[in-house]
Amino acid sequence: MDTNLLNIFLLAFTSLFTMIDPFGVMPVYLTMTAGLDKNVATKIAFKACLSAFIILVIFSFSGSAIFNFFHISTHGLKIVGGILFFIMGYDMLQAKIARVKETHEDIEEFATDIAITPLGIPMISGPGSITVVILMMKDLNGTVEVSALIFAIFSVLLITFILLLSAQKIISFIGRSGTNVMMRIMGLIIMTIAVEFFFSGLSFYVKGMLN
Repeated sequence: MDTNLLNIFLLAFTSLFTMIDPFGVMPVYLTMTAGLDKNVATKIAFKACLSAFIILVIFSFSGSAIFNFFHISTHGLKIVGGILFFIMGYDMLQAKIARVKETHEDIEEFATDIAITPLGIPMISGPGSITVVILMMKDLNGTVEVSALIFAIFSVLLITFILLLSAQKIISFIGRSGTNVMMRIMGLIIMTIAVEFFFSGLSFYVKGMLN
């Protein structure tokens, strides 16, 4: 592989891996899929990573145009992401996620919902990873360099998918009681992250108004 292409791939891979943080996604996925059938949990992991891949690729090619057209910024995305995280964290703290009706139809609907939001976006493909792909795409020239970026996105999400699948073994080990405790702890942590996200985005607009 060309040295320049390797550098592009490594930069994109490390940046995306840091922003997506698959190990940070694991506990959330673990608590949200607790009590679900293994096949359903696997489908959730696959749909979440697939939706994240589609979102990141779309924003890679048209992110700047979309943001400019609607006159929005990643700061606005952080605020929205913070609100979504807070709602999800509150549900986890109240154990609402664990009280899903045990009917096939409801489980399928629940699985589709959480796979896309909040796992796919903004948990995996959040403001940080979207910003990375938009900024990197601006500096790339030619199909080959763009392919290196797309391959880096695919590689990170493939690793994320594999790690999420391994989370099911953790569920089996800690049992239902341990999972319920972890769900509430993660709910509290996610609500804290949500506040950080929200005010990180809001501070940009506050500084703009003050100036």
